[in-house]
Amino acid sequence: MATIANTTNWAPATINNTSALNKLATWADKQAPNRTMWFMVALIAQGVLFLPLPAVLLYYFNAPVLILAVTLGLFFSNIIAGMGGAGIRTLLAFFAVSILANLTLLLIFAL
Repeated sequence: MATIANTTNWAPATINNTSALNKLATWADKQAPNRTMWFMVALIAQGVLFLPLPAVLLYYFNAPVLILAVTLGLFFSNIIAGMGGAGIRTLLAFFAVSILANLTLLLIFAL
């Protein structure tokens, strides 16, 4: 078996993948020390901007009551993620999904 040799000197793989998703993940990882701040920003922004949204959509634009369930579900999912100790990527993802979902609801029913 002289022809089979174990070699452990492989050249390291160089990965220069700088996609937008990788840049976003890197930025989110850098925000890990500010996790509590992002949790508070998410709660305050949703409480001020998006929790009154169902009342406006229901009473002025005759939107279905499902709007209320969606908005409250998004708000409480952010609370559970933040208080449950979720990672910064999860916390920021919940915040971004909540913003996009609420803005989509606003665009669908108000325009």
